[in-house]
Amino acid sequence: MWKPNQPGSNSPSTPEPVRPAPPATSFEASPTRSATVGSSSSNAAAVPTGEQATIGKSLVVKGELTGSESLYIDGKVEGAINLPGNRVTVGRNGQVAANIVAREIVVLGKVRGNCQASDRVDIRSEGSLTGDVIAARISIEDGAFFKGGIDIRKPGGTDLKGGPASTVTEAVAVEA
Repeated sequence: MWKPNQPGSNSPSTPEPVRPAPPATSFEASPTRSATVGSSSSNAAAVPTGEQATIGKSLVVKGELTGSESLYIDGKVEGAINLPGNRVTVGRNGQVAANIVAREIVVLGKVRGNCQASDRVDIRSEGSLTGDVIAARISIEDGAFFKGGIDIRKPGGTDLKGGPASTVTEAVAVEA
């Protein structure tokens, strides 16, 4: 039987259940998350973390970019991009004049520079890449622009017989 805590009270007074507060440092991986300049990470190894930094349309970066998270570029970058083990995506508005080293490189905008990917390079139909490519796999969609050399290297850097990786080098100019 219900007994009110205070005389004259007609409704039960049930306290609000205690809900745990979300951690203050958790972020959802999203392409709209902005890059934080000067932030330090406790994980120094280049391991895909599910997080992605973004360089917005109005940002211009000159210099060397290094880190341990994926990067989405929709602005301008000049210099060098070194994100081994992570993905670099050049958005439709992105303009990159840099050599890129990453696990995976996706080009939707314009890139002038050499690209080295441990996994793959993907040039989408609206993308443009002028420079040499070193990767295990490459994909060039219809309508994409590519001018440069291609060096296909098997993952791990050796062929099945234990010798140096076999390569296919080809100067290609593709324009649709």
